[in-house]
Amino acid sequence: MSENIAPFPVSENEQNKEDQQVKDTGGIGGQRLMSFIERIERLEEEKTALMEDLKEVYAEAKGVGFDVKVMRKLVSLRKMDVEKRRETEELLDLYKSAIGMM
Repeated sequence: MSENIAPFPVSENEQNKEDQQVKDTGGIGGQRLMSFIERIERLEEEKTALMEDLKEVYAEAKGVGFDVKVMRKLVSLRKMDVEKRRETEELLDLYKSAIGMM
């Protein structure tokens, strides 16, 4: 019965992992290093997926009429603590006044 079941496809990255022998070299723990590398690779994949999700949300907002540049600025401002945001806004107002924009 197992002859009728196709083997699960192995990605090129997984195949390369199987082909490589992890070992300790020059005081470097190969298994530990490989563990860090694999964690970083998984996080990079997650980051890529999240970036795609963000692009979709911004595209959806744009599709219903919101200005994406302004939204990005609002997100940036909300990340700042209140004092830093106030300082930035005051400085911006000062600079705008200095060049005759107010």
